[in-house]
Amino acid sequence: MGDNNGLPLFVTKSAKGRILFQLYAILICVGVCLIFLYRLSHIPRREEAGRWAWIGLFLSELWFSFYWFLTTFVRLNPIYRYTFKDRLSLRYEKFFPSIDIFVCTADPTIEPPAMVINTVLSVMAYDYPPEKLSVYLSDDGGSVLTFYAMLEASRFSKIWLPFCKKFKVEPRSPEAYFRTAVEPLGEPAMAKEWTSVKKLYEDMKKRIETTTKLGLISEEIYQEHKGFKEWTWLASKRDHQTILQILIDGRDPNAVDIEGQSLPTLVYLAREKRPQYHHNFKAGAMNALLRVSSKISDGLIILNVDCDMYSNNSESVRDAICFFMDEEEGHKVGFVQFPQTFENLTKNDVYSSSLNVINEVELPGLDGNGGPCYIGSGCFHRREILCGKNYSKECKVDWKRLTKREVEQSISVLEETCKVLASCTYEENTQWGKEMGLKYGCPVEDIITGLAIQCRGWRSIYFNPKRKGFLGVAPTTLLQSLVQHKRWSEGDFQIFASRYSPFVMGYKKIPLKLQFSYCYFLLWAANCLATLYYVVVPSLCLLRGISLFPEISNSWVLPFAFVIFVHRAYSLGEFVFFGGTLQGWWNDQRMWLYKRMTSYFFGFLDNILRLLGFSKSAFVITAKVADDDVSQRYKQEIMEFGASSPMFTILATLALLNAFCFIGGLMRVIADVENLVWERFTLQILLCGMLIFINLPIYQGLFLRKDNGSMPTSVTCQSIMFAILACALSLY
Repeated sequence: MGDNNGLPLFVTKSAKGRILFQLYAILICVGVCLIFLYRLSHIPRREEAGRWAWIGLFLSELWFSFYWFLTTFVRLNPIYRYTFKDRLSLRYEKFFPSIDIFVCTADPTIEPPAMVINTVLSVMAYDYPPEKLSVYLSDDGGSVLTFYAMLEASRFSKIWLPFCKKFKVEPRSPEAYFRTAVEPLGEPAMAKEWTSVKKLYEDMKKRIETTTKLGLISEEIYQEHKGFKEWTWLASKRDHQTILQILIDGRDPNAVDIEGQSLPTLVYLAREKRPQYHHNFKAGAMNALLRVSSKISDGLIILNVDCDMYSNNSESVRDAICFFMDEEEGHKVGFVQFPQTFENLTKNDVYSSSLNVINEVELPGLDGNGGPCYIGSGCFHRREILCGKNYSKECKVDWKRLTKREVEQSISVLEETCKVLASCTYEENTQWGKEMGLKYGCPVEDIITGLAIQCRGWRSIYFNPKRKGFLGVAPTTLLQSLVQHKRWSEGDFQIFASRYSPFVMGYKKIPLKLQFSYCYFLLWAANCLATLYYVVVPSLCLLRGISLFPEISNSWVLPFAFVIFVHRAYSLGEFVFFGGTLQGWWNDQRMWLYKRMTSYFFGFLDNILRLLGFSKSAFVITAKVADDDVSQRYKQEIMEFGASSPMFTILATLALLNAFCFIGGLMRVIADVENLVWERFTLQILLCGMLIFINLPIYQGLFLRKDNGSMPTSVTCQSIMFAILACALSLY
C-alpha cells in the first residue's frame, strides 16, 4: 500500500442548503426596508405627543438592522473541515512534532484541585507518542493543595495511561469516564483490573478532596516531595517567589508507567507574584509558560486549555496536526481552534450555555470569511507565531528533517534556571505582552492575540469534530452566566474602541469581510441601548396612551408582522436543527434578552467609565462548583436568583414595569372599547405581553418561590419601588 503522498491531510467543504438562508436574508431585508419607509413617512408632527419616543424607536430599529446585517454577513459562507488521520499516520508517524500542553488554573476554591488534575490526566493520555508530550500546569493561585493534587496525579498517571490504551478509554478524564462507563463483562482478569483502577482513582480523589477540605498538608504528605518546602517561604498567593517543579521528567529512562512505556513530561509552575507588579491575569501566566517550556521541552506546537476543559477525544492532537503538517496548506496555518462545549448542560439548557449556533454556524462563518478568532481554550498554536513570527512563504517546514533540541541540564539545574523566566521583573523593557506572547491590557486577551496573529499573515482554522475535542463546565446559576458574559462583552467592546480594533490593527492586513465578522462579537455590549429602549419605552407609551406602531387594520402592520414571524421562525428552525429543543429555544430567547439588559449594559457602562478614567479592567473567574441545593435546582431547570445583585435589580424592575404597563394599557383599552382603542395599541400590547411571558421565572422568583434560589427581599423591594416610580414619572 502506498503512503498517499499526493493526497491532502484535510479537506474543506462549504455548507449545504445556503439557498434557503439567502432567501430568508432577502425577505428580511425587504421587510426591514418597508419598516424604515413606514417610520420615515409617519413621523409625528412637532406638536404631537410621542415624537421623540417614535424617533428613538426608529434609531433602535436602525441599530437592530445593522447588527442583523453583521450576523447575516458572518453566516453567508460557513465552511467545515474534515481530517484524514490515517494518511497522517502513514506519512508522519515517526516524525510527529513535540507538543506542549498548557493548563491554567487560578483559585483552588472555585477551581477544585480534583477537577484540575482530571483535565491534566486527560491530556497526558492523548493518543500520541508520550515522549513528545509535555504538560504544564500554571497555578496562579500558588496553592500547595493544587501542587499536592498534581503530585498524586503524577503517580496515578503510571497506571492510568496504560489502562486508557488497553481499554480504549474515552474520554480520558478518570472522573468523566468512570461516571458513565460500565464494568466490562467477560474475561475475569480484565474486569478485576478495571475495578482495581477505578478504586485507585476513587481513593486518590478522596485523599485530594479531604486535604482540600482541611485546607492544609499533613506532615506525612509534606515529607513526600521536596517541592513542598517552597511553601515555607510563601507569604500569600499574591506575594511569593516562583515555584517550579518538574514532577515527571520525560527525558529520564526511569520515568515510565507500570508497563515500562515512557511518560509525558509533567511540570507544575506558580510564577512569581509581588504586590507592586501587575501580573496580567491569564495572559501573563501563558507568557510565563511559553518561556519556561522553551527551556524544558520546546514543543513546536502548543495547546492551551482551561482547567475545567478536559480532553473528550484522545485523537484531538492528531486532528490538529493534520492541519499543520498538510503539504499544500499547512505552512499557512497559525492556529487551530476547537469549539468550547460543555458536559453539564440540562436538556433544555436553562441558561443558554451550549453555544450551539455559534459553534455550528457562526464560527464556521468566520472561518469562511478569513479565519476564526482565538477563544482562549482548546486551541493549538505554532510556538513561533505566539513568539511574534510573521508569515512568509519560507515558513514551509520539512517535518521529516526536524530534530528535537536535547536539554542536557539536570532537573535541579533546569528548575533553577527556568525560575528566572517566570519572575516578575523578567518582562521589564521587553516586547512580552506587546509583540511577543499573548497581548496585555484587555480582559479578553485571547481575541486580540488571535487578531494580531492573523494580521501577521497567518491563517487560522476552525475544527469542530463529531466527537467534541474538549468538554467544560457551564455556569449553573443565572448570576454566574451574566457575570461571565459581562466580562466577555466588556472585553470585546474594549477591543472595538481601542487601537486593537480590527479596522485599525487589521487595516489592509486581513480581509475586510473578516474585519466586519469580528464586529459581530465586538459589538455585543453596544446592543444594550437599543434593547433597553425597546423594552422600556413602548411599554411606558402604552401606559400613557401613545401609539408607536401602525394600527392592526392598517396594511403597514404587515412588514412588522412578517419580519417578526420569519426572523423568529428561522431562529427556531436553526436552533432545533442543531440539536436544541423548543423549550431550549425559548430559554435561549430569554437569556438573549437578559444578557442584553444586564451583562452587556454593565460591560458597555464599564467601558465608558474606563475611557473617562474612572475604572480599570478586571478579570473575573467563573465558579466551577455549586452547593448541592443549587445543583439540584439547576438539574430541575429552575432559574437561580438567591443573591443580591444590581443585575437582578434591573431584571426585576423591568419585568415589573412591563407588568404594570400591560395592566394599565389593558384598562385603557377596556375603558374605551367603543372607540376601538385596541386597534392602535395591538402591537404594543403584544410586545408587552411577550415580555411578561418571557419574564415568568422572575415573577416566580419575586413572589411565588420560597426556596433559597428565590429573589432576595431587598431586590424585590427595590424593584417594586423603581418600577412604580418609573410609571409615575411617565404618567405625571
